[in-house]
Formats: sequence, C-alpha cells, structure tokens
Amino acid sequence: MDHLKMAESSAGSSAPTALSSDNINGLVLALSSSLFIGASFIIKKKGLKRAGASGVRAGVGGYSYLYEPLWWVGMITMIVGEVANFAAYAFAPAILVTPLGALSIIVSAVLAHIILREKLHIFGVLGCVLCVVGSTTIVLHAPQERDIESVKEVWNLATEPAFLLYASMVIAVVLVLVFHFVPLYGHTHILVYISICSLMGSLSVMSVKALGIALKLTFSGMNQLIYPQTWLFALVVSTCILTQMNYLNKALDTFNTAVVSPIYYVMFTSLTILASIIMFKDWDRQNPPQIVTEMCGFVTILSGTFLLHKTKDLGDNLVSGIGLQTSHSSRISKRPEDGGFTSEDIPLRRQDSSFRTPV
Repeated sequence: MDHLKMAESSAGSSAPTALSSDNINGLVLALSSSLFIGASFIIKKKGLKRAGASGVRAGVGGYSYLYEPLWWVGMITMIVGEVANFAAYAFAPAILVTPLGALSIIVSAVLAHIILREKLHIFGVLGCVLCVVGSTTIVLHAPQERDIESVKEVWNLATEPAFLLYASMVIAVVLVLVFHFVPLYGHTHILVYISICSLMGSLSVMSVKALGIALKLTFSGMNQLIYPQTWLFALVVSTCILTQMNYLNKALDTFNTAVVSPIYYVMFTSLTILASIIMFKDWDRQNPPQIVTEMCGFVTILSGTFLLHKTKDLGDNLVSGIGLQTSHSSRISKRPEDGGFTSEDIPLRRQDSSFRTPV
C-alpha cells in the first residue's frame, strides 16, 4: 500500500500542475497582449512606409514617422498590448508570459499576408501551428508564481551577484553594438538592431515584473511607492523601453516585417527566460520532467518561427524563379544618391517593395 502511494505521488509530481488563479489571469492578459502587439507591427509598418515616402526613413536615422497619424495608431495599439503584458508579469512567471509572444508572430504574419501582401505559404501556416502547440505545452507546465510580499524582496534578487553579472554583460554588449556595430552594419545585418532590442528587453522585463509586483501589492493595501527601489525599477523600465522602440523602428523600416518579428521573438524570449531563471530562480520550484517539457515546448515554438522565416525565403525564390527577378531587383533598389540602399546591401529585403507598383 505504501509503495502504491509513493508511485502515485511520484506520478503526480511529474504531471502538469493545475493553473493557479494568478497564472490564469496572467495567461488571459498575455493572450490579449499578443493580439494587440501583433496588429501593431503591421499598423506601424504601414505608418513607416507612408512617412518614408515623404520624408527621411527611420532606417537611415529619420524621425518623420512621428508626424504620421497611422504610426501613432500603431504605437497606441502597441502600448495597449504592452500594458496588458505589463499586468501579466505581475500575476504569472516570465517563463509562462514571455513565450506566449509567439502568438503575436502569428497575428503579424497573417495580417502581413493580408494587408502588406507578404506571402504566407503552407509552411508558414505549419509554423503558426507549431507556435500554438509549443505555447500550449509551456502553459500547461509553467511554474507557479513566486510569493513576494515586498518590492525589497525583488531588489534583493536583482542585486545578487549572478544577476548583477548578467546585467553588466548586457549593458556592455549593448554599448559596443550601439557605438561600433550600428554605424558599420546596422543597415545590412538584421541581428545588430534586434540584438540591442532583445538584450535591453530582457532587462526591461525583469524591471517590469518588479514594478508590476509593486503596483499589485500597492493596490492590495501594501503601499510600495514609498520605497526608492520601486522608482528605480520604473526608471530602468523607461530607459530600456525607449531604447527598444528606437531600434525596433529602425529594424522594421529596414528589413521585412515577417523576418524581424520571428528573429526578435526568438532572441528576446531566450534572453528573457535566461534572465528570469537567474533572477527569480523559476526552475528551483520545478522538477526535471517539467523543465524538460517546457524546453520542448520552447523548441517547438522556435521551430515554428524558423518555418515562418524560411517561408519568406521561399516566397522570394518563387518570385525570382518565375522570371520576375529583374523587376524585383529594380523595385527594391534605391539609388545611393537618394539616401537609399541597393538590393545587394540588404540581404533580408523588405517584401513590400517587391509587390508594390512604384509611385
């Protein structure tokens, strides 16, 4: 009888734990966030295209998009999504919330196919399905949220040597990218802009979670606004998000939306999960089977984003294969004297130019 109880206990420890009310709240908020953010990519891209037609493109340092109403609609949509995402981190662990950003890739890819005429082939659809399967796997095996009663506890976690080392390395790499690699390779290598966004994003998520916990505790009657740590986290969030938005705009204006979104998701999610494991020690509250299952779910999501990426390459090959290569090259090329770049300078070309009749 005792052996039977031990077997049942062992089986129960490896089974997915039921979602707590906090995790369910975080899940709903994260799903809503993905819908808004996925749509915002497309709206902002349309605004950037309009602004670039009448002013200096964001990809070459211009800020004419600030005068474009459609870009602001996209920005407001993204803000709504980010607010929902912000709230989600206050209720659920980052290892649950962050991977659900894959759903924003699906929304972005589908809308890009419909609105921007960026082709979504059958493998892209399969990639979307894999993202959903991987996200579901992670949701079912996510750890419970850590019990935190004060923002000071979060500050203690953030000032432990391991996370301080991680944060220092992130800041050092970002500075090197901004001052050395952006001027040389920013317009030709997509990883330069996206690396900056992803690295700063991993720090912003940790600060967003800390700030979200502080606000949740404040609304529940335990005022956390009296602590300087709360305002320091708010300062870090503002700095990181402004940096992310600046370089994300450059990436969107220079490269294909359907390429930017998956690469950004993969790098941002990987770094955020790493930062959360270091700072909040999410895996300390799970057994090995749950951790392995979560990683399998994450790899499934990565496979889906990879297929979405390769689908875009397939679309380019199909266009060139049916005899449109000359027209394709002429439409995506811009004369250097006009401040643009030739097709040879941009390996991951913007799809919109190849399917749009020149004005």
